[in-house]
Amino acid sequence: MTESGSEKGIARILRRVSSFDFAHAGRWTVYFVLIGIIAGLGAIAFHFLCELGSHYFLDTLAGYRPMPPAGEHPILGHTATPFRRWVLLILPALGGLVCGFIVYTFSPEAEGDGADAAIDAYHRKGGFIRGRVPFIKTLTSAITLTTGGSGGREGPIAQIGAGFGSFLGARLNLSVRERRIMVAAGIGAGVGSIFRAPLAGALFAAEVLYSDPEFESEVIIPAGISSVIAYCLFCLVFGWGSLYQADDFLFRNPLELGPYVVLALILAASGIFFIKCFFGLTRLFRSFKIPNHIKPAIGGLCTGIIGFFLPQTLSFGYGFVQQALDNQLTVPFLLALAIGKVVTTSFTIGSGGSGGVFGPSIVIGGAMGGVVGNVFHQLMPSVATAPGAYVIVGMAGFFAAVSNTPISSIIFVSEMTNSYHLLLPSLLVCSVAYLASRRWSLYIKQAKSRIDSPAHAGEFFVDILQAIHVRDLMPLVKKVELIPQDMSFREFKTYFSETKQHYFPVMDHEKRLVGIFSSTDIRAVLFSSDIENLVVMKDIATSDIIVTTPSEDLNSVLQKFTVKNIDSLPVVSDTDSGVLIGMINRREVISFYNQRLLEMKHQAMA
Repeated sequence: MTESGSEKGIARILRRVSSFDFAHAGRWTVYFVLIGIIAGLGAIAFHFLCELGSHYFLDTLAGYRPMPPAGEHPILGHTATPFRRWVLLILPALGGLVCGFIVYTFSPEAEGDGADAAIDAYHRKGGFIRGRVPFIKTLTSAITLTTGGSGGREGPIAQIGAGFGSFLGARLNLSVRERRIMVAAGIGAGVGSIFRAPLAGALFAAEVLYSDPEFESEVIIPAGISSVIAYCLFCLVFGWGSLYQADDFLFRNPLELGPYVVLALILAASGIFFIKCFFGLTRLFRSFKIPNHIKPAIGGLCTGIIGFFLPQTLSFGYGFVQQALDNQLTVPFLLALAIGKVVTTSFTIGSGGSGGVFGPSIVIGGAMGGVVGNVFHQLMPSVATAPGAYVIVGMAGFFAAVSNTPISSIIFVSEMTNSYHLLLPSLLVCSVAYLASRRWSLYIKQAKSRIDSPAHAGEFFVDILQAIHVRDLMPLVKKVELIPQDMSFREFKTYFSETKQHYFPVMDHEKRLVGIFSSTDIRAVLFSSDIENLVVMKDIATSDIIVTTPSEDLNSVLQKFTVKNIDSLPVVSDTDSGVLIGMINRREVISFYNQRLLEMKHQAMA
């Protein structure tokens, strides 16, 4: 009796299931869950520190208490301290002084943006992050941001998750590749939890590694598992729901694509201005011939001076985005918020302060979106009906412009605002903004593409070599004369004096390849004139011939060159190893590979 089709299908499935390594998959799932737990606990601890710092520094000392986003609720009540504007003038400088002392005394690599440091660890440091860095980053970022410094909270959380992934990988003696994956999973878990956007966190971890529109595919699933766990832990403590609350904005009028294109170009220009300002001030502070420990204090003082006149540009600023979504802010206020936030963030982080750049980017993009939305609402009220929609799209578009992450930016803002009906204009704006500003990025440690990443250099070397076959190099295969096996050494000496060949294939009476020798092999006989009539070339040649064929790939060819450190290989027929086609040299193989790699890079840049 024969098996039916369904029985064969079931049997095939059972075979696949039985061959699947559940132990291996389960072990890795446990690793990613652990990373998610640590990242989630880190996000909880950092958020709690920020709440305490804001209460005792900004509220108690300065009487400054900006409104939080709708999805967050203060842990501690407000104090009765009246607003003291002059305190905001000096408070960021004091925070910068403490931050600078801690960072440059114990962990200098904790300065600046934490996400960029994690990206650098992925590409160039084998997934290694010093164990103390996440703790120093958490403490100093909390101090910087809650004393008025402008920055985001994703940087330290990304380093907490990435740092634990690195620590776990090192303790388990995992390979460099596996440790890198765990670092990236930590990035996704940290960012996804603190902004309540688990899907975006996973995509961000895979996309932010490269400046080209490319994803690190092997990272998405691990980062997804870790991000979900971290998000759930964070929400269990601080409540479920999105960070922002927004009206159910809809896209229904194709004519509105015109204003959205204008928004995209304005966001791209604003993003370039932010990047230029940020790195310009970073270079300026690095050029100062003073101890690094006090540079964040100088940056904090400059931040405080701006904050004295524009308090809305200090600290996080997330609540002002909520007000913009509710259309409660004027165009001048939003414009001042955007420009001021660019400058205060550049002073705070560029001077060596600790914090992220994603948070400020969201505020700047939302403010610029509010400006454009309100202007078009006044000019074309029947087309631009809801200025709040431009705030949402502006948040996504601006971060796409400054980070080269168009896809994850769309998902980030959709999850943060619980608004999924603006995906079409968000896709347009993020794509245009990205294309207009792709030469610049706040994440300078991004690799251009997988080809340019040191993490994948060896993989691409093998992949490219395996894609090239000897038949592709046939114009480089040189025709050579075969030496008869019964030729005496005296006769060969005459032939040798007239040729530049270094390798000599030996043939039998049927002109089939039976051996090979090199110019090095004849040294023992060269000066023995008494035996040169007795020795024939078959005696000198080796019959253990290392050959290649037209169908063989260059990876195998290079391995054969390396086995006995030889510089030339006989190319024989695929069907008959006795038929010599010619000789191929190692130098020409390497040259061909380099040329092919150069062509691939030019194609990627085109």
